[in-house]
Amino acid sequence: MDTRFCSTSRRLLLLALAAGVAGCAETTPRWDLGFGTTVRSAFAAQVINPAAARNVNPAAGVDGHAARAAHERYERANTQPQSEPASLMNNGGR
Repeated sequence: MDTRFCSTSRRLLLLALAAGVAGCAETTPRWDLGFGTTVRSAFAAQVINPAAARNVNPAAGVDGHAARAAHERYERANTQPQSEPASLMNNGGR
């Protein structure tokens, strides 16, 4: 066998191996460091009172009459039958 052929095939093999290993390298370290930060920031911005879970009397300060009226409106809105949507079918003038 020609030594030049072995040397060339060995170089190609090493080049392919190096390319394969380079494909496994981490290319986004800066992005990976901050992964999820935006989601956590958006979630934190939506929390009005972080200590609300520790409140032992959540109804303190609510006006009883207003609360009852709101509850009754809620009950009426959810017990009324839904109106039937208008039919989109054309029955041919019958």
